[in-house]
Amino acid sequence: MGYRRAVNDYLDVNRANWDERAPAHAASDDYNFAAFAADPQHISDVIAFDRPLLGDITGLRAVHLQCHIGTDTVSLSRLGATMTGLDFSANSLAEARRLATLAKADIEFVESDLYGAPDVLENAAFDLVFTGIGAIGWLPDIRRWAKVVATLLRPGGRLFIREGHPVLWGLQDGREDDVLALEFDYFEHKDPLVWDEGGTYVATEHEFVNTVTHSWNHGMGEIVTALLDAGMTITGLVEHDTVPWLALPGKMTKVANGEWQVTDRPRRLPHSYTLQAVRNAV
Repeated sequence: MGYRRAVNDYLDVNRANWDERAPAHAASDDYNFAAFAADPQHISDVIAFDRPLLGDITGLRAVHLQCHIGTDTVSLSRLGATMTGLDFSANSLAEARRLATLAKADIEFVESDLYGAPDVLENAAFDLVFTGIGAIGWLPDIRRWAKVVATLLRPGGRLFIREGHPVLWGLQDGREDDVLALEFDYFEHKDPLVWDEGGTYVATEHEFVNTVTHSWNHGMGEIVTALLDAGMTITGLVEHDTVPWLALPGKMTKVANGEWQVTDRPRRLPHSYTLQAVRNAV
């Protein structure tokens, strides 16, 4: 259950949780490190879904923000981009580097929180900034995020983000009926939702100690406006009726390519979205 309280330590709290999650995620069938090691053509289900909108990225210099254990980062490398991955969790990056070695992928991984990225990465240097599923909800200020994206991109460079839809993030889970009830904020709020939950979104026998996390929602209008104000032009916004994890247990059916969909009348709910934008010329 979520609840509100003042926040001043969200980075430390969230980092402890993700440091603990990283080994469990890397060992899971869901992330499937073995497939990356065994098959040089293997890419993650997330990137396979993204490919039609992502297009040809051969030769692009790209950075994957909030890259976690690197499965999507390695996948983008296998599609031809020169990749850098950035994350605030040292344990996640240790697993990402191990995966890159297993996959024979030449990737630079850099440790930093998202807002510190311009201090550790070359500015105005990237052709592509990629942000994947389940990332921006850990950030309290979407406008600061947009400024980081614009700072890293060269003029004409592109942002590609696929993320859980803010309507989905606002839904109450754990209901035993088919009602989709909006329980949590759709719009960004200064104070976070604070969660205290054991476990994670992959099957694991690990008993977690660092169970508290802080998260925020960001409305679509807030995201789009933040990017526009940061000097970017929106070039695409597609809403999807699937999402690549079991977001509402008991209410979803697994469909193709590792995606999940609300079982009852799925078209009433935007599950995820893909947004693309380019940095304007100075």
